[in-house]
Amino acid sequence: MKQITSVIIGSGSYIPNRTIKNEAFLQHTFYDEHHQLIDRPAQEIVDKFQAITGIEERRYVEDDLVASDIGAIAARRAIEDAGIDPETLDYIIVADNFGDVPAGFTQTDLLPSLASRIKQHLGIENPNCVSYDIIFGCPGWVEGMIQAYAFMRAGMAKRALIIGTETLSRVVDDYDRDGMIFADGAGAVVVEMAENEGERGILAVASQSYTKDEAGYLFFGKSNLPNADPNMGYIKMHGRKIYEFALSKVPEAIQNCLNKANLHIRDIKKIFIHQANEKMDHAIIKRLFKLYGEKDFDESVMPISIRFLGNSSVATIPTLFDLIRKAQLDDHGLHEGDYIVFASVGAGMNINAIAYRY
Repeated sequence: MKQITSVIIGSGSYIPNRTIKNEAFLQHTFYDEHHQLIDRPAQEIVDKFQAITGIEERRYVEDDLVASDIGAIAARRAIEDAGIDPETLDYIIVADNFGDVPAGFTQTDLLPSLASRIKQHLGIENPNCVSYDIIFGCPGWVEGMIQAYAFMRAGMAKRALIIGTETLSRVVDDYDRDGMIFADGAGAVVVEMAENEGERGILAVASQSYTKDEAGYLFFGKSNLPNADPNMGYIKMHGRKIYEFALSKVPEAIQNCLNKANLHIRDIKKIFIHQANEKMDHAIIKRLFKLYGEKDFDESVMPISIRFLGNSSVATIPTLFDLIRKAQLDDHGLHEGDYIVFASVGAGMNINAIAYRY
């Protein structure tokens, strides 16, 4: 019996032109969460940061752009790559967390939704093309893919555009060393309903939300700077708690997804995991392989972009996928029939995974 699934038919991304190297933070003064000065040389702080995260540089958007602008650019590129008429889209699903934040502001703007703004940027007139945002932390783009898949299996859609776009540089605290992790960017794909028996497309999905104790691991809070304006908010996180949570929960979630697809970890050619922290991502994949009794794994299964792009939240996975799909990341490629995984963890705390045949 034929199974309904969703197949990626086009991809696109926007990588900002402004490159911010780690050296740019050597003039910063950092404070901890208790507003106490971190009395260590800036070079030592930056070097330790790079050793832990793997980040050497990140990208920030130009001052005249906001998240909906760069999301629209990535979307146009995906639509052009797919070779479709945008008026034939049934859904535009946009993953973000802060909406549009103009340069010089930290106040978020989500009225109207970014999806509505992007649909307008694209000039789509079709009122039956439904546009909405999804706020699901860093796993938002993967969850958007899962929702589009569900719509197609329910007979509610034939084509959808899923976008991840974020300008985290606008909501970072310059006095918080964790702020060096975050970056800007956008990625998008066009998916289309297909009937096949595992020939191509999504094979299985998994999603989880842990909120009882974990909801506040990432949050919006005041600056680390003593006596800072309490009415100004910035992205904040409890890094150690997130690290421990991700290592304990993400490998099992991915394994659960693979079990649903009747796949073994040795079947997987690429794991597109959210580019949150290179050390953490490596530890997650290592633990995943251990669940299958595998002591080691080929590093090529886990492509990395965080070293030169930083953590752009919902944009990391679709951007990385687009780069590899278009052979723009050295030593990585995709071939017809490859089994791949999309997986993410982030604010909420939320986890999700998709098993996909390319």
